[in-house]
Amino acid sequence: MTSKSQPPPNARAWANISGQAILRNYDTVRAIAGVDVMAVVKADAYGHGADFIAPLLRTHGVTWLGVALPSEALALRAAGDRGRILSWLSTPRDPDLAACVGADVDLSVSNSRELHEIAAAARVLGKRAYIHVKIDTGLSRNGLPLTELGSVLAELITLVAEGVIGVRGVWSHLASADHVDPEIAQESVSAQRDVFISALAEFASAGIEPEAIHLANTAGALWHPDSRFNLVRIGISMYGLSPNVQRASSAELNLVPAMTLVARLSSIKSVPAGSGVSYLHTWTAERECQLGLVPVGYGDGIPRSASNNVSVCVAGELISQVGTIAMDQFVIDATDSIADISAGSEVYLFGSGAHGELSADQWGQASGSIGYEIVTRLGSRIPRVHV
Repeated sequence: MTSKSQPPPNARAWANISGQAILRNYDTVRAIAGVDVMAVVKADAYGHGADFIAPLLRTHGVTWLGVALPSEALALRAAGDRGRILSWLSTPRDPDLAACVGADVDLSVSNSRELHEIAAAARVLGKRAYIHVKIDTGLSRNGLPLTELGSVLAELITLVAEGVIGVRGVWSHLASADHVDPEIAQESVSAQRDVFISALAEFASAGIEPEAIHLANTAGALWHPDSRFNLVRIGISMYGLSPNVQRASSAELNLVPAMTLVARLSSIKSVPAGSGVSYLHTWTAERECQLGLVPVGYGDGIPRSASNNVSVCVAGELISQVGTIAMDQFVIDATDSIADISAGSEVYLFGSGAHGELSADQWGQASGSIGYEIVTRLGSRIPRVHV
C-alpha cells in the first residue's frame, strides 16, 4: 500500500487526502445501507489517488471495487490488487477488455457487442469470464433495454453452458435518486426498480441466478431502501461529499470531506483605488487594496466559472477571491484581514472546514457545477499527500 506522505518542500500547492475520513465515510454509508458495498475508485478514486485508496479499502475488508474503464481495472491489478473488481465501460475492440478477462476482472455487458467480445476473449484464453449484465431501467445511457434482454439471455444460456461466461451480477443505475424533492426522487426510483424487477424475473425464468444484484448508487444507499438489494455502489459519499448538497449537506449526512486543497501565497501587494484586477477587469478596487496572489488556476482544475464567487481561508479568515481566475493563478482581496498574511502563507481553498475553508460542494455551487467535478478535475500539477 502506498505510504503516507508529506507535501513537497516549499510546494506551491498540494491536496491533503485523509484515508481515515474515507474509511469513516465508507462505514457510515455501509451502516445505513445494511448490505455489502462496492467502493467506486474510478477516475483515480475521484481525484484522491487510487494507488493509495484502493489498497487502503482492501485492508479495511472491502470486497468489491468498481471502476469505469478496463484500463483502470488493469492498473489496479498491476499494483497488486487481487480482489473483486467490476469495470463497466468499454469501446469496440478495446484490447484492455480481453486483458481484463485474463486478469479475472468482472466486466459489465450492456449490449451484444460487449458479450461477444468478452466471450471471444474467454475462448482464446481458455477460461470463464464473469460478467454483470446491465439493464437500462430509465437512465438511457448504457445498459440493455428490457425489449432486448430476451435475445441476449438466449445467447447467455448457450455461453454459460459452453463454460466461457459466468453471470456474476445484474445491475442498473439510478437517474434521479438524489433529486432535491424526495417525492420526485422516490417516484423515479420506484419506476426504475419496477423495470429492474422485471429483468430479474427474466433471468430467473432462464435459470440464471446472479450472485450480485445492485441498483443503488450513493443516493440510493442513503435515501432509498427499496433500491439496495444485496449490494450497493458508493462513490462520492465515500470521499465525504453529498450527492446533492441542496437536499443534504455532507455534515447533515455525517460525512467528512477527505480532500483539502492547500496553496501558498506567492505575493502580497498594494494597488490604488480604480485598479482593475485580472483578465477583463471583472473586479475593480474601489479603494486602495492589499491583494494576494494564489498560484493555482484552471490549469490545475480550479474552475474559472467560480471567479468572484468564492472565498479562501488564510490564517482562519475567509478572504474573497476577486477578478477572473486564470490558468495558473488567482487573486484575493486581503485588505480587511487582521491576520498576519504574507508571501508563503498557507491558503485553504476547500476541504473539511477544519481550517475555516469552504467545501468542494460549495465550490461546485459557486461555479454552477457539483462537488464531484471539483475534486475529480484537480490536475496532475497538484501532488496528493495522503495523511
